[in-house]
Amino acid sequence: MKYRTIGTDPRTRREVSVLALGAMLFGSVTDEATSFALLDRYAEAGGTFIDTSDNYAFWADGGQGGQSEELLGRWRRSRGIGDEIVIATKLGARPLAPGTSYTDNPEGLSAKVIRESAERSRERLGLEKLDLLYAHIEDRTVPLQETVEAFAGLVAEGTVGLLGASNHATWRVERARAIAAAAGLPGYEVLQYAHTHLRPRTDVPDDLFPDGSLGHAGPDLLSYLRAEPGLTLVAYSPLLRGAYSRPERLPADFDHPGTPARLAVLREVARETGASVGQVVLAWQIGGDLPIVPLAGVSTLAQLEENLAAVDLELSEDQRARLDAAH
Repeated sequence: MKYRTIGTDPRTRREVSVLALGAMLFGSVTDEATSFALLDRYAEAGGTFIDTSDNYAFWADGGQGGQSEELLGRWRRSRGIGDEIVIATKLGARPLAPGTSYTDNPEGLSAKVIRESAERSRERLGLEKLDLLYAHIEDRTVPLQETVEAFAGLVAEGTVGLLGASNHATWRVERARAIAAAAGLPGYEVLQYAHTHLRPRTDVPDDLFPDGSLGHAGPDLLSYLRAEPGLTLVAYSPLLRGAYSRPERLPADFDHPGTPARLAVLREVARETGASVGQVVLAWQIGGDLPIVPLAGVSTLAQLEENLAAVDLELSEDQRARLDAAH
């Protein structure tokens, strides 16, 4: 396994494995025995960075979520896991009532919600301190200053370490960080967005993003990373939920004229290296010039082993140049 540091403050920064494990479906769609086996193997291989959220996986049973955090808490206790494993969780997108969703009834990012939801996550995970806590989605009904101060308050009292944001407009991230910096408070240092080698259309509106997707790491966010070396991108859905090996799963927003050329280069490099296309994608992210940690969920040990092997896949400068230039 290889490792990188997330965060800049010596008091809160953490060293994590360059491949993060997504636990979104653990305890719901993925049963407990399978989830434990996957977590055990990941930890055995040196993996130290696990991702969850307080709303995972509410859609599995029409509830409010919490199953993933609860399972991780049981796994930690049964295995005697301490602070050697960094668990990141999120708040803000938990449905306030069963049968609703984050698009129509989210908990939001008020000071009250941030405090209460963080406390519930700590209880479910069995942690005195959350290593990394994200604002899962935006809440434009609450002043940014209130949100920034509430997150910083948890850091000050020692119940949260690092702060992050997911699925936010880049300008909102920068504004929140500026508010924090002006007040001498800790701000967002880890950004979690969808990112893979294929490039999606981001102009297609949906219920959460009426102006087009803010959940993908597009040019604005990537250029922001280049300008702010203290930031890290945690890239979710790097393998497009299996679409690289099963093209029929390719999401509709990737169905555009630019996709075939990038797919062709991926397949070409895969043939040259003897790796799978998915492994090339992960290796491209891990070894690139931007600080990216791919976050991949799995449901079988075979999938996990394939992803772990990508950590040691070294791409040549020529292969990287071709992957970067394809359009």
